[in-house]
Amino acid sequence: MRRAVIKMDTQIAGQLSQDDQGYHFVYDKLYLAMPDARAVSLTLPLQEAAFTSNVLFPFFDGLIPEGWLLDIAEKNWKLNPRDRMGLLLACCKDCIGAVSVEPVKEDTP
Repeated sequence: MRRAVIKMDTQIAGQLSQDDQGYHFVYDKLYLAMPDARAVSLTLPLQEAAFTSNVLFPFFDGLIPEGWLLDIAEKNWKLNPRDRMGLLLACCKDCIGAVSVEPVKEDTP
């Protein structure tokens, strides 16, 4: 399983994960309790229930760079262009806009 913390500005808004069943996004309970909480996307409105999809949610896929910038990322980090979660984790920590993606390092036994 691969996971990422999703932030709005500097506040943790939720967590995105990928497993054998697909992609899952869930808002952080503390974030939902904030009076000024904003949805990360119109397609991912504020709610307690998790969102699930067979493909990477279009909003997060749209954060991945395109064109020459994607080519540079693929070559420098040896990324597969079809591994959308891998690209998101590698390229989207410092995005344009309020949303950022921070990989969660998995504990190894």
